[in-house]
Amino acid sequence: MKTKKNITTLDEMIVKHYGEKGTRKRVEFDKGFENFKIGVMLQQARLKKGMTQEQLAKKVGTTKSYISKIENDVKEVRISSLERIVEIGLGGKLELKLKL
Repeated sequence: MKTKKNITTLDEMIVKHYGEKGTRKRVEFDKGFENFKIGVMLQQARLKKGMTQEQLAKKVGTTKSYISKIENDVKEVRISSLERIVEIGLGGKLELKLKL
């Protein structure tokens, strides 16, 4: 049985495998993680609305394939496209936040 002293946190694992914040490898990891989170949030919102990818795509004038690629972190989404998907397709509001 492991004790607390042997537990590694997620942040410690990320630093071990991708480096400290600001390093090239870590910046790439963080960017990819943000894109992943956008896809997951979009998918959760769509499912909460009881919509299929095809229904959402039709509503915003795009393809099921495009929605799928965003949700599965295969394609980066432009802010204008994300805004259209969230506001027109899902009836929500997109809010962005900057951290300096």
